[in-house]
Amino acid sequence: MTATRTGPDPGSGTSSTPGATPTRRPRGRVRATQTGQPLGVGSTLGLGIAMTWFSLLVLIPLAAVLVAASTGGWDGFWTTITSTQTASALRLTVLEALGVTALNVVMGTALAWVLVRDRFWGKRVLDLVIDVPFALPTIVAGLVLLALYGPQSPVGIDVASTRIAVFLALAFVTLPFVVRTVQPVLESLERDVEEAAASLGASRATTFRRVILPSLVPAITAGAALSFARAISEYGSLVLLSGNLSNRTEVASVRVLVYIENGNEAAAASVAAILLVVALLVIVLLDVIQRRVARRGE
Repeated sequence: MTATRTGPDPGSGTSSTPGATPTRRPRGRVRATQTGQPLGVGSTLGLGIAMTWFSLLVLIPLAAVLVAASTGGWDGFWTTITSTQTASALRLTVLEALGVTALNVVMGTALAWVLVRDRFWGKRVLDLVIDVPFALPTIVAGLVLLALYGPQSPVGIDVASTRIAVFLALAFVTLPFVVRTVQPVLESLERDVEEAAASLGASRATTFRRVILPSLVPAITAGAALSFARAISEYGSLVLLSGNLSNRTEVASVRVLVYIENGNEAAAASVAAILLVVALLVIVLLDVIQRRVARRGE
């Protein structure tokens, strides 16, 4: 006598328990949900200390700047930022910072690549010298640049009191940011993927664009954000070399100092608020670009 199978087919996705309501298994991939766990006492204390420290150093000072900018009212704020000198200083600062950031993205990535992938005499010395702008006081950097590219230049290049001088000073003080953010990422990349791409016939340019660059984009954008934020706030290296000529080489940080020296703190805070907003917008834009490039690389 042949036994008859009355239960559901195992592959049908329905329950085989007698009396149970048949349920159909969801098709496709199901994402596992993550449930947050409450913080422990130590974690809560650490979070509180970190947020307090962050508020004292960042949030409260930024809020104070915005409050100070509003003390003169909207008319005073608008009059300050639209004045000829202030508008020219803001425009010069933002444009020069954007140009220097673009240069650092290219040259900083190239320097990081050379330091990681190439072997040459003096490599360690170059690796140390790149950090000099970090350690050197900015006013000393301005003095060095003035001695090298000023009226008494030993190389015959005099760019003092020009917009080239502003660009040169900003490029000097922001040089290490992209290099130091990209370099450790390059060092951690495995060569197996590159070798596999080459074995499949991909050229070096294609391998860099499709394999290496997507991994470097987060580090490049982080370095670019640091570079831009440093450039728009730079003061010390520009004082001697740029000449601080109104409507020509005067930057926003110098305008802030002039307003403070004249006792107009509301105007100084207004300029600082504009720089803060511009920096935040650029950082958000870089983050959006980084996310889009990362999605394309997936």
